[in-house]
Amino acid sequence: MDHSLCWIRRDLRLHDHHALSAALEKGTTTVVFVFDTHILDKLKDEDDRRITFIHESLVEIEKELNKKGSSLVVLYGKPEDEIPKLAEKLKVKAVFANRDYEPYAKKRDETVRKKLEKAGIEFHQYKDSVYFESREILTGSGAAYKVFTPYKNNWLHQFESSRRSIPEYSCSLKNLRKFENTESILAQDWFKIIGFKKNPPLLIGGTKIALKRLQEFTDRMVDYKEARNFPSVDGTSSLSVYIRFGNLSVRDMIRVAISKKSEGAATWLSEIIWRDFYQMILDQFPHVADGSFKPEYDKIKYSGEEAHFKKWCAGETGFPIVDAAMRCFNETGLMHNRLRMIVASFLVKILLVDWKKGEEYFAQHLLDFDLASNNGGWQWSSSSGCDAQPYFRIFNPYTQSEKFDPEGIFIREWVPELATLPNKNIHRPENVPGYPTPIVSYELNRLKALKMYEAIKKSS
Repeated sequence: MDHSLCWIRRDLRLHDHHALSAALEKGTTTVVFVFDTHILDKLKDEDDRRITFIHESLVEIEKELNKKGSSLVVLYGKPEDEIPKLAEKLKVKAVFANRDYEPYAKKRDETVRKKLEKAGIEFHQYKDSVYFESREILTGSGAAYKVFTPYKNNWLHQFESSRRSIPEYSCSLKNLRKFENTESILAQDWFKIIGFKKNPPLLIGGTKIALKRLQEFTDRMVDYKEARNFPSVDGTSSLSVYIRFGNLSVRDMIRVAISKKSEGAATWLSEIIWRDFYQMILDQFPHVADGSFKPEYDKIKYSGEEAHFKKWCAGETGFPIVDAAMRCFNETGLMHNRLRMIVASFLVKILLVDWKKGEEYFAQHLLDFDLASNNGGWQWSSSSGCDAQPYFRIFNPYTQSEKFDPEGIFIREWVPELATLPNKNIHRPENVPGYPTPIVSYELNRLKALKMYEAIKKSS
């Protein structure tokens, strides 16, 4: 039987895995993961919790492979060097991997493909992290969509036509290459090798806990449409990190979504479609990784102060819901979706700071950081992206706080200086010892933001 490599990246699981399934069908397979120095060298914090999460996911995979007499090959370096070198060393016929739509990943994979081809080794890639990719959902004129609602409608139409055959990629591990690995993820201190520290996990990585959380969410999905807006309520799926690193497949999520008949389930499916949409946008319009989808918005001259940006980062703005959200984020690496919209709108349209600074800060600290979703979310909030909110829609942090944390439960948890205030005062406190006064006037800066955007609209 032919021998092949299955290179896992953002798909850290051994079930419903398109590339792994294809490799195992071809013959004996070795599974490999590369700690990519191109990515790791950009991480500024050696305590980055994402590394711990990835490590835990790899440990789970290793233990499952060990049961079959195999092991996960873990490498450290540049994938465009390490993958071809390993492929030649093991004399494989082909390398299998799932597609990644980020600009760096596409360039990396093309380099790997050329090197493998030169060595006479095939490189096969598969759709896996999204349900519909790239140009599978197109307008009537054959163009990529730029507006979400018609994209979603077409997505649902095509999905309904094929939903009886949602693929589930079988991964029979009997064809794994049998070998002992003295350099496995269990045998060596990989944190020391790659230059990071192991942290007590906030979330335990791996597929087992991901599937358990998915089942728990299924039981309360009926309330998702409304409950997801309240940060003090357990109303979201809490699966974003597991989705980001591929502990779950997109098909796992869709099967659950369509198994329930409720507004909550329909809303969750819509969120999955948003994820496909942003991946498609990044793939078809890669310039968004470096600037606005609407290039004219890159001409905005943001007048916000660096000191105010730092206050936003630290959760010291004097706006309770913003400060609570940012303090929670800094401690946990997690950000509730409603809060993401509030703090992003506040940074760009009240503090008048370039959205790219907020995008970068999130990229450094989000446990579930995904370029397409993070970039899409920030461009939506700043009105610079495709199908973004209108520039004149500016979230009022006071009314958002009153509506989505009415009793101040979330604020009290993360801004203890305000814990003793009555509900009616906690959203807009005045002269509270130890808590800052607002660093700007919401009312005045809102007007400044409108003028800033109107100037761009007139000049375009």
